[in-house]
Amino acid sequence: MDTTVFDISPEKEASVPQFLYRQFFITPTATTPSEVDLSGKTAIVTGSNTGIGLECARQLLDLGLGKLIIAVRDESKGEAARKTLAVGHEASIIEIWTLNLSSYTSVTRFSARTNALDRLDIVVLNAGVWRNTEEFNKSTGYEEDIQVNFLSTMLLAILLLPVLKAKKVDDSIGRLVLVSSDTAALTKFEERHEDPLLPTYKTKSKKPNMFERYATSKLLGQLALSELVKLVPSSAVIVNCANPGLCHGSSLQRDSNGSISGVFGNLFERLIGRSCAVGARVFVDAAVKHGAEVHGHYMEDCKIRPMAPLLYTPEGKYIAELVWRELMAELAFAGVEDVIEGLSN
Repeated sequence: MDTTVFDISPEKEASVPQFLYRQFFITPTATTPSEVDLSGKTAIVTGSNTGIGLECARQLLDLGLGKLIIAVRDESKGEAARKTLAVGHEASIIEIWTLNLSSYTSVTRFSARTNALDRLDIVVLNAGVWRNTEEFNKSTGYEEDIQVNFLSTMLLAILLLPVLKAKKVDDSIGRLVLVSSDTAALTKFEERHEDPLLPTYKTKSKKPNMFERYATSKLLGQLALSELVKLVPSSAVIVNCANPGLCHGSSLQRDSNGSISGVFGNLFERLIGRSCAVGARVFVDAAVKHGAEVHGHYMEDCKIRPMAPLLYTPEGKYIAELVWRELMAELAFAGVEDVIEGLSN
């Protein structure tokens, strides 16, 4: 991975002082209708009934989006979000589709449904979880942060890529944004020496550290993205990941509400966090601006920035290949390798 495009080293980018500097002194710029016109285009935003996802959906509508699909677990909450978004926009262009990232079946059904769309231009995969305690998926056996934030999200991303390619109009290129996090650079990632690696997330920890688990789920996403873009050219679909920064009111740590850690976490977010509206600007920028130069990159504050330092080391490159092989094996039931091969042709 070429670091020459960066104006900061991966190590400095990952430092706490740099994180605080971004939070206090940098405000991502909003995309305006004079810059981008989304008239007639269709977008999907997952986890868009609240927080950053809701604000991302709103900002896309403000840019003239032709159709918005809000993908949510709870249809009633999706309906409430539609009513909120319909203020100033036509409710008829907002559709609610159910999606449960704890279920591979739900993911495959959702992706199959997109084949009936007339067009699909933008996908923002915002949905995610940060559990307060270890919980394991009853179907797959994986811990839920890994299941939702990494495995199911990557499955959905891969299955939507050919739809984005096939449903493009004129010379436009579909865009897919994976939501990432500062935390990916902060995890100790103690499982890195395991081979196979992914099965370790089916084993109950002696002392669960859920910050580490969430952060690791985001790091795994970066590792997989670095391999995915080797196989999927930017001429087919432009894929990147984006970090909104720490935002208050995002509901990401909703499982911690009422706990001591939740109280301190909410206070920390309120003290240094951005608003969800400001954080969502990064998603919108990554989805509608720039060109092929952002393919495979990490977007932060509307600029290309370094991913976690691990990715730029020989060890990281080896782990990325290992993670990719195991991911392909885990998702083989959905024919993901054939899907990706079709995109490269």
